[in-house]
Amino acid sequence: MAAPESATARLGRLLTMVPWLVNRQGIDIAEAAEELGVSTQQVEADLALLFVCGTPGHMPDDLIEAEWEQGRVFLRNADTIARPLRLGLDEATALIVGLRTLAAVPGLDERDAVDRALAKLVEATGDLGAATDRVRIALEDEVPSDTLTTMRAAVAAHRRLHLEYVVPSRDETTERDVDPMRVLSLDGNWYLEGWCHRAQDVRLFRLDRVASVLVLDEDGTPPTDARPRDLDSGLFTPGPDDLSAVIELQPDAAWVIDYYPAGDVQRGADGVLTVSFRTADLRWLRQLMWRLGGSARVVEPTSLRDEVADGARAALAAYEQE
Repeated sequence: MAAPESATARLGRLLTMVPWLVNRQGIDIAEAAEELGVSTQQVEADLALLFVCGTPGHMPDDLIEAEWEQGRVFLRNADTIARPLRLGLDEATALIVGLRTLAAVPGLDERDAVDRALAKLVEATGDLGAATDRVRIALEDEVPSDTLTTMRAAVAAHRRLHLEYVVPSRDETTERDVDPMRVLSLDGNWYLEGWCHRAQDVRLFRLDRVASVLVLDEDGTPPTDARPRDLDSGLFTPGPDDLSAVIELQPDAAWVIDYYPAGDVQRGADGVLTVSFRTADLRWLRQLMWRLGGSARVVEPTSLRDEVADGARAALAAYEQE
């Protein structure tokens, strides 16, 4: 049985089909199917879908008119998408610069496809494409390219990895063996997702926190019940027993929300951030508050605010005794 067609593939065909049919009014449906590389039944299904598509308003005059009952296809009221796409300067610049930025990503596997698409776009835009030569985007190179290459190779070859990994919330470097599942980029950072033998669970590791990586001569196939995390709602998924905390960060401590799993973030007119956290253990947050000093303040819970204040007073008293 053939794999079901993705929504993206069908949308691409529909966008191609409309101008093609508009310029071939009355074409035999079997001939259209052959030219489009699909079955007659698929063409009929696509036409039925187009029949309920159109411009905003959803009135009869806003919808595409499709007719094919007599074996010949007629498509009307589709002028808005019947013409080939023409890119303006801004659109062409955005696409070309975006592709050039993508091509500069370290360890990109699909570089050939990106280069081909870029060459076609530059050729099609002519003088417009030349204008993008004046635009440059500098990518932050926080992850060495050989680290990305090593981890991607381990994923492809199903080899276990040994990591030295920095855990900022505990201010320590840990060692762990990981069966890699995938390497991904999310919110401007690179991550390795894999089965961590130390945690006996699936974990995400930020690559800029990997102090060293070694490919082991061991099979790195994750357990059959290991599943990639659903990242549509973000990286951090709080548990039902997690504790809540809210802190205020001065502008010079705004880096915290990029480095720790923050929840809701609100920025005041003075630049002060009010940030919420959900965590199973508040000890790391207490240590962070001591590290930030006057650049941060606990809003809630009261118990954490008191612990931070007590710890700060104890530290000052120890200095006074010296």
